[in-house]
Amino acid sequence: MRLAVLTCLAAIGALCGFAPSASADTKVLIKTRTYNISGTTGAALIEAMDRNGPKRHGFMTHAIALTAYTVNWDLDISRDGGVCRLQQANGTLDLTYTLPHLASAATPALQKRWKRFFAGVRAHEHSHGRIAKTMMRVTEKSITGLEFADNWFCSKTHREARRRIKAVYAEYEAKQNAFDAREHRDGGHVEHLVDALSRKQ
Repeated sequence: MRLAVLTCLAAIGALCGFAPSASADTKVLIKTRTYNISGTTGAALIEAMDRNGPKRHGFMTHAIALTAYTVNWDLDISRDGGVCRLQQANGTLDLTYTLPHLASAATPALQKRWKRFFAGVRAHEHSHGRIAKTMMRVTEKSITGLEFADNWFCSKTHREARRRIKAVYAEYEAKQNAFDAREHRDGGHVEHLVDALSRKQ
């Protein structure tokens, strides 16, 4: 599961003489949080995740796991000779994974099923992370070199930069939603993971 927030901050300056080429830089910050669960059966572990998981989702009261991220773009737009140019675009993706942690002892059979379950859950959340990282690269490419003949406030340039950022964001949010829809559909990957964990020993 996934939560996302987008922000964009733009500043304007004046240049004299030669304008350096526009550039962009992205930074990815990753954190992992866990919440404890315990139980002696797979079904009990599912119930514990249903009680203690990070957020309501789908067929369970709470999500099994969560990928949350904020996206921030800090834009430096300068005007020279009647032309406004994006001189620097610094993007930050702040990515947080919340995952379950088995805090109780388990039989070898349950431990084996848990490891397989957890690997599948972690892979699902990391797929959300990869989509978000790709979004940052595509956004960077879409705004690098942006310039327009514009007014003193570079209004058109600001609007176009924000439009491009929001367009890529919307495109990749749709990709995130489509991925979740595939994974969480009836008979999908998540249901198979849950069934494999909760089956009787």
